[in-house]
Amino acid sequence: MRTECISDQIKLNGRLYPCTVSLTMDLVGGKWKAVILYHLKDEAKRYHELRKEMPAVTEMTLSLQLKQLEKDGLVARKVYGKKPPVKVVYSLTDFGETFIPVLEAITTWGNQVVKEKGEFVAVGE
Repeated sequence: MRTECISDQIKLNGRLYPCTVSLTMDLVGGKWKAVILYHLKDEAKRYHELRKEMPAVTEMTLSLQLKQLEKDGLVARKVYGKKPPVKVVYSLTDFGETFIPVLEAITTWGNQVVKEKGEFVAVGE
């Protein structure tokens, strides 16, 4: 199994990538995609719940990132009801759940960095 950047290209969903790292970063990279996946790893959530848990993300960015994660098959969007107000719930797909061990590794590494080089600060300080 090839796992590193080599001369072959990878094709997924009509897109070409120079390596699997590039493919992975396209699917989950950026400032918010992994954070969204992290907040959905334990349970499905409504849009406003995600906004509350990620107050620094703008509504437009959250909406766009959710659409991209849905398009790439990592997140499922389920609409309940036919008349407004409808209930929309986001959850990880089976494919999205395969990323949970990576999220847990990132969390562990981040906690170690804080322990060695930083500090947790209460909101408002």
